[in-house]
Amino acid sequence: MHRPAAPPSSLRLARHVLLPGLSALSIAHAAPGAPTVPDTIAQRVVACAACHGKEGRSTNQGYFPRIAGKPAGYLYNQLVNFRDGRRDYAVMTYLVGHLSDAYLLEMAQYYAALDLPYPSPEPASAPKPQLEHGRVLVMQGDADRRIPACVQCHGQALTGMLPATPGLLGLPRDYLNAQLGAWKLGHRRATAPDCMAEITAPLTPDDISALSAWLSSQAVPAQAHPAPAPAAKLPLACGSALK
Repeated sequence: MHRPAAPPSSLRLARHVLLPGLSALSIAHAAPGAPTVPDTIAQRVVACAACHGKEGRSTNQGYFPRIAGKPAGYLYNQLVNFRDGRRDYAVMTYLVGHLSDAYLLEMAQYYAALDLPYPSPEPASAPKPQLEHGRVLVMQGDADRRIPACVQCHGQALTGMLPATPGLLGLPRDYLNAQLGAWKLGHRRATAPDCMAEITAPLTPDDISALSAWLSSQAVPAQAHPAPAPAAKLPLACGSALK
């Protein structure tokens, strides 16, 4: 249910992604008459496209999440979490481990500002009862088990809320499964109070499968921007949502 630690090949991937870009940059500066590589944030984050797709809009298949258009606060928090060890994925740690808070914020703001269309979702392959179970958890939660509805924090349209709560639509089912499992098992952590650790604690494997099946089968609305910060109090205190 959780994603295992990245194998050594992942670090080799990171080197193959990052080093050619650095080599090209040095050649451009060293060779007379060579094309000049622009020193822009778009150029500096080009390595991200190897996994997240061009402009950060990865497809709804596979594992890697879309990062374009997510709240800047959320993206910044995740970059810091990878750098500081609260999230464990070797490629990400390798790429951001030496970067400052200011640089990570610049990266986050760049991707948050991208307004790009989403692909259509994959047709739902899960049984109808499983999809309905997922829908109920997303829209209503389960008060008896102290599970709040996803829409209470991620917005009624599930496109996220400012300043730092991500949207849940347009993500691969495998990614959703892995992240919910990682929260539940303690392999993914966030700034205290860690609300997602509390929310996922009572979830069963069937709950997680139902949630990921329903969420990954939903179309993203045309207006997919994060909603404004909520006026009402969130159901749980959440350290990451405050940054």
